Amino acid sequence: MIAKTMAELEDVLAEELINLGADEVQIGKRMVSFSGDKALMYKANLHCRTALRILKPIHSFKADNPDDVYEAIKKIDWEHYLSLDKTFAIDAVVYSHIFSHSKFVAYKVKDAIADWFMERYHKRPSVSVTNPDIALNIHIAHNQCTLSLDSSGESLHKRGYRIGQGEAPLSEVLAAGMILKSGWKGDSTFIDPMCGSGTLLIEAAMIALNIPPGIHRPQFAFEKWNDFDKELFSDIYNDDSGSRDFHFRIIGSDISSQMIAIAGKNIANAGLKKYIDLETKPFQNYTEAPKPAGVLMTNPPYGERMKPDDLEGLYSMIGERLKHAFTGYSAYILSYRKECFDHIGLKPSKRYFLFNGALECEMRHYELFAGKRYDRSRSEDKAKPRPYKPSTQSASNEEKPKKRINARYPEKRVPKLRINHRPSGAAPAEES
Repeated sequence: MIAKTMAELEDVLAEELINLGADEVQIGKRMVSFSGDKALMYKANLHCRTALRILKPIHSFKADNPDDVYEAIKKIDWEHYLSLDKTFAIDAVVYSHIFSHSKFVAYKVKDAIADWFMERYHKRPSVSVTNPDIALNIHIAHNQCTLSLDSSGESLHKRGYRIGQGEAPLSEVLAAGMILKSGWKGDSTFIDPMCGSGTLLIEAAMIALNIPPGIHRPQFAFEKWNDFDKELFSDIYNDDSGSRDFHFRIIGSDISSQMIAIAGKNIANAGLKKYIDLETKPFQNYTEAPKPAGVLMTNPPYGERMKPDDLEGLYSMIGERLKHAFTGYSAYILSYRKECFDHIGLKPSKRYFLFNGALECEMRHYELFAGKRYDRSRSEDKAKPRPYKPSTQSASNEEKPKKRINARYPEKRVPKLRINHRPSGAAPAEES
């Protein structure tokens, strides 16, 4: 099988899969290949925090032209995977000079499947781009082709708890990857002083309590497969043997009261309200850090989200508050411009390269020991940074909280939420 992920999170995903019992784990580019049974596929979808989707390869072949693709796909016995009353969709990923257009490859696969059914039944299954019963993925590297069933459906970053967000929300997968790379697992205080819609806070709480990230999803694609084992998945879904107690605090604050309100709704929707404290409070107003010391992790605005002239003041303020108010903490700051980090004025103990969407970013780790000084590489006679003045931009562009769509779960759920609860999907549908 193949687990897709974001660039620079492959090592974290590989460790997650090994912990779930995967064999033959190999790291690739934005993916990890592994072997395992049906139960492991279900577990990977439910438990992997840094996976975007889990693919199950069904056919591999070589193709030197589009006709080779068509013929190879048409030779597959599609009754094992698809039926006339089910819809399907094809996602093509192409890295090849032979095939210049991924959409053309997808059309060839679609035509081969349609013709296979037409020759036997004089009918063809329908295509549904938005909500297919069966999602197929074809990956081509040069002339090596792999056709897979997508067992996830919607990307696994869509956890199901988010009902509101700001202008530039952090991906749930990236947030979980940042926390896992830091090594924090709930053994100390966790704070995000610029928390936005609360993604880091929610992912931290789910890690601390060992709640599966997929617990709130309405459905996985494999639930529509012919061989879906409802009883097996129910046992996996309801197994809370790995749950943990959490004895510290998770704290979120933000300068925007509207973002705190949105974060509160997301947190409540995730059933984590009792574990996360929220407050409307600008970062610069912290004169003393919460005790006991632990981990500070945040995703401040970058240049795309604020005027360049404001960057120096913002990041200088962050460095000043880290130095004076958060002694004893380990701080992790995500940004993408070197000058942003330069304005923080502290020497990092470690740097992690990550991608936030298309932006090549860094997460820098700062150990905030007592008496920490600004990096001596900064010139002594450099002008003092301009004091940070928070933007007066309103939150009117931020998305208003959306109505809850996920009817699979009760309105309020708590971390023990999977006890005595069974997936509500209908009896196994024919694989399509």
